[in-house]
Amino acid sequence: MSHIRPARLHDLPGTYRACLHTSDAGGDGSALYQNPDLLGHIYVGPYIVGEPHFAFVIADDHGVAGYVLGTPDTRVFEAWQEREWWPALRAAYPMAGGDTLDDELIAQIHTPVTAPDTVVANYPAHLHIDLLPRVQGRGLGRVMLETLFEALRAGGVSGIHLDVGEDNHNAIAFYRHLGFAELARGTDSIYLGMELS
Repeated sequence: MSHIRPARLHDLPGTYRACLHTSDAGGDGSALYQNPDLLGHIYVGPYIVGEPHFAFVIADDHGVAGYVLGTPDTRVFEAWQEREWWPALRAAYPMAGGDTLDDELIAQIHTPVTAPDTVVANYPAHLHIDLLPRVQGRGLGRVMLETLFEALRAGGVSGIHLDVGEDNHNAIAFYRHLGFAELARGTDSIYLGMELS
């Protein structure tokens, strides 16, 4: 039986695994990275630590099976990351200058990707969501997003965006079905946004 609940610090290992196992355009990316924690350091950890009121997991008898993580104010969150999250990681992972996927993630720790001002202006919140295959196809992704949206609306947030890989066609179709629209293009990704009011 699956249930959705607020994320806690003890969920970090399970959420990091879910991030890794959905990192290849929704498929298992564990064979692509030498360090299995780098993705989680970027896309999971700072949300559970820094924005616990907007972090939720779905758990079942086997443990954490997915998550939805968000922040109501992207720019405030980025400033918090600069002060509290990135310094220790930058010390632990110095720039290597290589061309592996791990090297790309380490470079992102040192120079984080930020959403365009044109996106953040009207869609200040952002989110990350990943579900393992064992809980997909049952409508739980929509329920998890609505759980986050409800928390954000309660805080007066007017709009939310996300950044999705342009090759993740299933995810793009899912978001469009929920009402997200394309806002901008990144290097190899698409920014989608939706009003919450």
